[in-house]
Amino acid sequence: MSDRVAIVAGAGGPLGRAAAVKLAAAGYTVVGIDRNEDGLRELPDGIHQMPGDTTDPAVPKALIDRVVAEVGPPDLLVNTIGAFVLGDALSATPDDLRLMMDVNAGAALWLTQAVAPHMRERGSGAIVHVSARPAAEPTGGMAAYSLSKAALSHLVRVLDLELRPQGIRVNAVAPQLIDTPVNRSFLPEEVMAHATSPEAIAELIVLLAGDGGAPVSGAVLPAYGF
Repeated sequence: MSDRVAIVAGAGGPLGRAAAVKLAAAGYTVVGIDRNEDGLRELPDGIHQMPGDTTDPAVPKALIDRVVAEVGPPDLLVNTIGAFVLGDALSATPDDLRLMMDVNAGAALWLTQAVAPHMRERGSGAIVHVSARPAAEPTGGMAAYSLSKAALSHLVRVLDLELRPQGIRVNAVAPQLIDTPVNRSFLPEEVMAHATSPEAIAELIVLLAGDGGAPVSGAVLPAYGF
């Protein structure tokens, strides 16, 4: 096991699982966290599993403290947690907006708050969140989702200003469409033909996390596919 510890939030889903596997192959000791315990059980042997709902502001600190106690302080946080609802701006409901903000932006903030003190103590660390293309380019029909991802992208830039002086790099990748079973269940094949695989996006996450990404902080890296 490596003394470099990577925490992957959302490791029970396709993108989080791909990131966890690639980080383990890159030499990290990986801890996968997710509220989806069935998904966590699909992780390969050797990747630690810790269930927990990080969209609940009360959960991340205790969860990260447990990782530190049982595995070690984190060198890397990868946050792949996300949710999606369709709907234009005039039909968006308070519940829609609250859900999108809690999952897509809130979890990123609470997780960052939980890992940053441990990274600050060591004087180094890397954090990679997952935003989306509609955060930068307005897209009709997904108002609440777009707002929440725009908030996340802005949060990444704020965190860069606040944490970079302490040796902590914060970046994001921004896919347009990820090739997952859920997306394939409701999107037509001609649309999915342009989707990006979780493994390809995970490669970008590993790049941003590692020594090769050392000059990069405060970036939202497009991962739009073709």
